[in-house]
Amino acid sequence: MKKGIAILGSTGSIGTQALQVVREQPDRFQVELLTAGKNSDLLVAQAKEFNPNAVVIGDEARYQEVKDILFPLGMKVYAGEAAIEQAVRSEGIELVLTALVGYAGLRPTLAALEEGKHIALANKETLVAAGHLVTKLAREKGANIYPVDSEHSAIFQCLAGEWDNPIEKIVLTASGGPFRGKKRNELEKVTAAQALKHPNWDMGAKVTIDSASLMNKGLEAIEAKWLFNLKPEQIEIVVHPQSIVHSLVQFADGSMKAQLGLPDMKLPIQYAMAYPERLKTAWPRFDFMAYPALTFEPPDLATFRNLTLALEAMKQGGNMPCVLNAANEIAVEAFLKSRIGFLEMSDLVEHCLSKATFDPAPTLDAIAATDAETRRVARARLSILQP
Repeated sequence: MKKGIAILGSTGSIGTQALQVVREQPDRFQVELLTAGKNSDLLVAQAKEFNPNAVVIGDEARYQEVKDILFPLGMKVYAGEAAIEQAVRSEGIELVLTALVGYAGLRPTLAALEEGKHIALANKETLVAAGHLVTKLAREKGANIYPVDSEHSAIFQCLAGEWDNPIEKIVLTASGGPFRGKKRNELEKVTAAQALKHPNWDMGAKVTIDSASLMNKGLEAIEAKWLFNLKPEQIEIVVHPQSIVHSLVQFADGSMKAQLGLPDMKLPIQYAMAYPERLKTAWPRFDFMAYPALTFEPPDLATFRNLTLALEAMKQGGNMPCVLNAANEIAVEAFLKSRIGFLEMSDLVEHCLSKATFDPAPTLDAIAATDAETRRVARARLSILQP
């Protein structure tokens, strides 16, 4: 039987690539639910092609136009964030691919887990903000969380058959982004357009800026802590400009396993969707002769302070990663709108971390309050910097 899937954020980079996987594997997957934020035109086109049971448009102002087209075709149409949380509970959905951007992915993921749905997680912020709550609920409900990020998918693949063998450490690889090797004085005047030109990956705007600032690698470290039940000291980060070695695992005997492949997100997406099977594909294959040298170097923590701030928040634990995430979302939004400079994103995140009240074991309500308060503090700081 086909696996019934929901794709939250179907019009984004991960969502569109997930649908490409469905397109190439029509006998394996049935799309039951599609959701989008504001891109109603693409959502409608996707729904016409894949014929889901239901769609949700986040922007309620676009609800009627979507309903007028899709409801006559036999699809249920809903609008708003609360509708996403309800729709993921529907029967027929076995796997929920969470590809929403930022903190918005948390509550729909929790709603799906409450119903025992398995999660293909492409939204690292869910575990950054509330990893202790998400993983606890998954255990209680017997639901699996399959990582979609290429680095975490690599670790997951390396652990196959090794579940009883203790991990000594993991190594997360980072491309270094478009500004690898540059110093602070060279980054003072960089523009959003420059930061959006990633050398290896084609991603959405938010994650691309995070990659350029190395915040993405800090968020991934926190995500890995929860996914693989690790201590902060078990997580190492190295810069690997070629993006061929997607990450590594070192075991107690000192041996290491790595997962390699061309930088193509369809591979980890399909692996998460089809697990434990590996489905045949016609995608390009890696050729060692095309990459005769694979290089590795330490990250520049002095220049890319976002990574340092993220690692410190991970060590503190509690609600501090939630503060980090909320502050960073506001900082990235401000940078994309040219309200602050590239380096000032780190200043804003550091300011919010310094103002936060530490909560060692926050509830979901406390996480929500932390997120809201951090955004208020960040916006207030921005208004002072740029009235």
